[in-house]
Amino acid sequence: MTTVRVLPDVPAVGREFDYAVPDRWADRMQVGVRVRVRLHNRPVGGWVTAVDPSPPAGVDLQPITGCSGLGPPPAVLDLAGWAAWRWAMPVATVLRIGSPDRNVWTLPAAPVSSAGAPAATASGASPAPAADVYRLGPATDPLPVVLDVVAAAGDGSVVVLVPNVGWADRLAARLRHRGLAVAGSWAEAAAGWPVVVGSRAAAWAPVPRLAAAVVLDAHDEAYRDRYDAVEVVAERAARQGVRCRLVSACPTAVQVARWPVSASPQERSGWPAVSIVDRRAADPRTGLLSDELVAVARRPAEAPVVAVLNRTGRARLLACAACGDLARCDACGGPVEQVDDRLRCRTCGTERPMVCAACGATRLKVLRPGVSRVREELEALLGVPVGEVAGPAAPGPDVDAPVLVGTEAVLHRVRRAAAVVFLDFDQHLLAARFTAADDALALLARAGRLVGGRGQSGSGTVLVQTRLPDHPVLAAAVAGDPGRLDELPLRRQLDLPPFAALATVAGEAAAAYAKVLPPAVTAADLGDGRWLVRAPDHRTLCDALRDTPRPTGQLRVAVDPTDV
Repeated sequence: MTTVRVLPDVPAVGREFDYAVPDRWADRMQVGVRVRVRLHNRPVGGWVTAVDPSPPAGVDLQPITGCSGLGPPPAVLDLAGWAAWRWAMPVATVLRIGSPDRNVWTLPAAPVSSAGAPAATASGASPAPAADVYRLGPATDPLPVVLDVVAAAGDGSVVVLVPNVGWADRLAARLRHRGLAVAGSWAEAAAGWPVVVGSRAAAWAPVPRLAAAVVLDAHDEAYRDRYDAVEVVAERAARQGVRCRLVSACPTAVQVARWPVSASPQERSGWPAVSIVDRRAADPRTGLLSDELVAVARRPAEAPVVAVLNRTGRARLLACAACGDLARCDACGGPVEQVDDRLRCRTCGTERPMVCAACGATRLKVLRPGVSRVREELEALLGVPVGEVAGPAAPGPDVDAPVLVGTEAVLHRVRRAAAVVFLDFDQHLLAARFTAADDALALLARAGRLVGGRGQSGSGTVLVQTRLPDHPVLAAAVAGDPGRLDELPLRRQLDLPPFAALATVAGEAAAAYAKVLPPAVTAADLGDGRWLVRAPDHRTLCDALRDTPRPTGQLRVAVDPTDV
């Protein structure tokens, strides 16, 4: 009788169970196959993790109740176990990502790989079975780098990661146009198609043999949600002894410390022309609308001018024009914002009319305008339609306006811009998180992709309004050299990644959990319902999170948080 070991698709369980296999499914059993079983008298799905294991003596095994087709290959199952330890998450959560959306019983015949012998290329060094970071200007087309890695790869599949699905579709079409066979489904990837392109989930692509991996825009925060897809791909490539190239305009401090870095000889020409508007001596009556902004917005152009302000609504901070008292919530004391003709608390949601709670005056002055207020002022000043973009919704008619104002989401809603203006860049430079400098430079790189590089014809400009004109982030962007931003000495001094490993725990059981962690890690109360857990390295941290019994109650663990 065939037996299998099954990991149930129940994240709260987290352990494997042995089951018997009826004869009608015995020939389908292999590691990774998805099955149906009964667990605690209810039907659940699961994955086969071993075939014909040694079951406990004297135990009458229940049979599996169904077979749901193929699942992740053994290499992905092993990688999922590592990822579960590394980011303190259930293995089942990871295996769901690497499984097909529909039942897959057979695989198509894979085409012959068109990869050839390595050649001298623009992407630099010859292939090597190790991860490396390759700096490339944000406006430079990364396609030649991808083609070089594919050409240099041996037998197997090249996995290419990009930050979003739209980019993945466009890149796959460009590769197919050049005669490469690109997988279009889970089954084709599992069959060994030569190239697999996808967003962060492609880190778990079910390729039977990995030949190489490429990650474009490796700095992008889209890869870091619950787990870091860049680290997953690098670990997968290291396990299989193949090359992993991380392409980035501005690699993060952690990436620079962990992997060797090289730069394209044309790196600087791929960065935009960056102009700094020093607002330290500006007339406060002009608000956020500087003369330089108005001049750029009035310049005739085929592409729109994009203004970025990471504050939604009409006004995020107000004061009474009569008595000067700040407009605050009557219920919780938090700041209120203007929504239409009412005031609403951003903390508890309480609303009230536009009236000062201290003196009863009805005229309030704006201390910190939001996107909607800036749009109104800019439209009145320029005399042209100004569109507003403040969320990830599908593009609407406002995106066709000659001038756009929005949060940083607007940088993902247009493909081309004559200019990008950051109205208050200091809110990014001074953000209350240790990755603020990395994130701010990434924002400038994203803007550079819209306006084009300084070495390209018809390129635009990036205008930065700031009271910190000498900040290292701005110096790096102006020079087109992200290497000028060196955060490592400061992070070493403050004991921050990559010189420490961090995690946050939250929920009703967070305090009790933090108190029973081993002495090898430290836990500090952040005061917002979360505890910050710090260790000298990830092995110490992840072992402690895995081995510490979790108390009863809700508990959320986030390893490598970027919001502290």
